[in-house]
Amino acid sequence: MPPSTPSALSLDAIMGEVAQQIYPLSTLYVVATPIGNAGDITLRALNVLSLADAVACEDTRNTAQLLQRYGLAKELIAAHEHNEREAAERLIARLQGGQRIALVSDAGTPAVSDPGARIVDAVRTAGLRVMPLPGASAAVSALSASGLVDDCFFFAGFLPAKAKQREARLLELKPLGATLVFYEAPHRIAETAEALAATLGPGRQVVFARELSKLFEEIHRCTLAEAPAWLAADAHRHKGEFVVLVQGAAAQGDDGDAETDRVLQILLQECPVKQAASLAAQITGRKKNALYERALQLKDG
Repeated sequence: MPPSTPSALSLDAIMGEVAQQIYPLSTLYVVATPIGNAGDITLRALNVLSLADAVACEDTRNTAQLLQRYGLAKELIAAHEHNEREAAERLIARLQGGQRIALVSDAGTPAVSDPGARIVDAVRTAGLRVMPLPGASAAVSALSASGLVDDCFFFAGFLPAKAKQREARLLELKPLGATLVFYEAPHRIAETAEALAATLGPGRQVVFARELSKLFEEIHRCTLAEAPAWLAADAHRHKGEFVVLVQGAAAQGDDGDAETDRVLQILLQECPVKQAASLAAQITGRKKNALYERALQLKDG
């Protein structure tokens, strides 16, 4: 006889299993919400939102609309970057009274480049329980589709808006071998792309992930040298929230030793930079993107 296979569970049955799990009182539930597509809510998130005595949120209007889409209506408590300390005190009092409180941001996972970290810290300091409900994250979603192969990543969030502060921050990040992950607003994306190329070098790979999970989602990969032209080619590319991922720095001594430089210098006498880097990669077995950046340095030097 063929081996038996588990029978498929209906959605109602799965929700029944979720409902039977233990959701303790006096607990702050950190609930990830969709970053664009309402279908990305988790079943556990829906269950906890239905159980919660109140929902602490970044913007009560946005969260009211979100809950309405799932047929839920809850007391909402404003908890944004300007009132986190006061909100934390109110939430702690309610948690100490035995309530379940859900903490959400406007989109994605709270406290990750969004309000909530100070609230979580205060609740934990008060000796109360914090339970995370995993779900949508723009940074992780972008990383999974980027194709960048650095062994680790560094989440840097939003860069400073002022040019000098932004440059200083990028200089701090420049030596890291990890993929750099940034969030950026549409009105600053062109300026940020130019700053990344100027400070980190034009040869690094960059990935622009725009409007993730939404109708006009776009994920584009190119070098930092090519990024400004790509953004300028279509006005729609300046719309929507961005996750920007930049390839990490090459290991010190990699792609820049004397023999590699010698090969590049010979090729640069006869070939354009891009072709020289490509041929040098075939000759040396080293990474083409890092060789492209090194070739630009040699040519400019």
